[in-house]
Amino acid sequence: MVDNPLLVLADHAASWAKRPLPEAVAHHARRALIDWFAALLPGLSRPPATLLAAALAPERGPGRSICYVDGQPSPLRHAALLNATASHTVEFDDIFRDAGYHPGCPTIAPALAAVQQQGGSMEDLLRAIVAGYEVSCRIGVAVQPSHYINWHTTGTVGTFGAAVATALALGCDAERIGHAMATAATFAGGLQQAFLSDSMSKPLHPGHAADAGALAAIGAAAGVTGALDALHGPKGFAAATSEDTGKWDRALADLGSRVCITEMTFKNHGCCGHIFAALDAVRDLQREHGFTADSVARIHVGGYGPTKSICDRPEAATEQEARFSVQYTMGALLVLGGVRIAAFAPETLRNPAIRAIMPRVTVELDPELADAYPARRAAKVWVDLADGRRLYRYQPTRKGDPDAPLSDHELSEKFHELAAPVIGAEAARALLDGLWRGDAVPGPIPLPLRHVAE
Repeated sequence: MVDNPLLVLADHAASWAKRPLPEAVAHHARRALIDWFAALLPGLSRPPATLLAAALAPERGPGRSICYVDGQPSPLRHAALLNATASHTVEFDDIFRDAGYHPGCPTIAPALAAVQQQGGSMEDLLRAIVAGYEVSCRIGVAVQPSHYINWHTTGTVGTFGAAVATALALGCDAERIGHAMATAATFAGGLQQAFLSDSMSKPLHPGHAADAGALAAIGAAAGVTGALDALHGPKGFAAATSEDTGKWDRALADLGSRVCITEMTFKNHGCCGHIFAALDAVRDLQREHGFTADSVARIHVGGYGPTKSICDRPEAATEQEARFSVQYTMGALLVLGGVRIAAFAPETLRNPAIRAIMPRVTVELDPELADAYPARRAAKVWVDLADGRRLYRYQPTRKGDPDAPLSDHELSEKFHELAAPVIGAEAARALLDGLWRGDAVPGPIPLPLRHVAE
């Protein structure tokens, strides 16, 4: 039995400041950083980050952190808020499968801002990222799956990732990291209702988590204390947001032997991850049997809980709704050949060929798959063709998951696909090379195609 999980996690986080950084762990941290920039760059010219950047401009103040939304130096919290928001906007950011959580956007944004402010190195950044992922992913495991019934894990658990990564970058010891976590616990928030209909709230969740976690860390570094039983206490984070006071033995059992950042899912589709297994199944069936969109009479998807409760959206009309619609993304896959950023352009949302597919797609909750969630994100898919054939595929995992990972080459291709249209091919190659091999922390990036409110 773990007496105080917060103190255990704070000690573990602090150890990442000095312990040997294994080459494999550093490599996975670089992969996470590359994937974060890939998700960030196309979100820089989109609301809500652009709207917030304009609204907050009068109170910006001086700083050494880079706000990539407008490319200007900023205070740490300003950069963390806006960069985290932008990096969750196009739904291409990473996932820790066991916690149902996107750690990159709330963790990397403040970690990078803090290291830039401190004038630190790439190794400092990688260590902060690893520590933030370690703590937040494990807290996510402890409160799942019941936490995800009402709460958006990236907004809630992400606050701990931000607090720990920022605190480590600011040079906090285990005691102050613990107080940063304690304060983060009472700052955490993010309701699922915010993205069950069309709104800009969802990308604001990691933005708020990054800002609130950074504030918790800045306060802790200055001596601000928090309630050190805020994770497991009877009125603490776990009790308030999940079915009990947390599954801490399970979440911490392999602490020190398993490093969470080495087991990330990097998205291969630009939509909600709860749709991925079904999309992969149909893609593979199409490759095997050669059918076209016009020949599909019906597609039926059996999925786990959130596939049904969040992503069964037969009437999706807006970009936000379409990213969370099995029906729309299935139509986009069949008509366009993939679910990438172009699938959610305004003209594509009205594509009659995609709209014709949507009424043919149905979703139901499969009890077997629901029981295996969140450790397994599977789908069962039946495709009925116009010629009378019925095709079936059980998809046990998703391309991009730890057991079917994107290779370094595939991750680089994803980065170029998302980055080059924003910053140009040459700048994208230079940035990617620095992220793979450089010792210096990324700084300002030229954004010749940026369109933001000045």
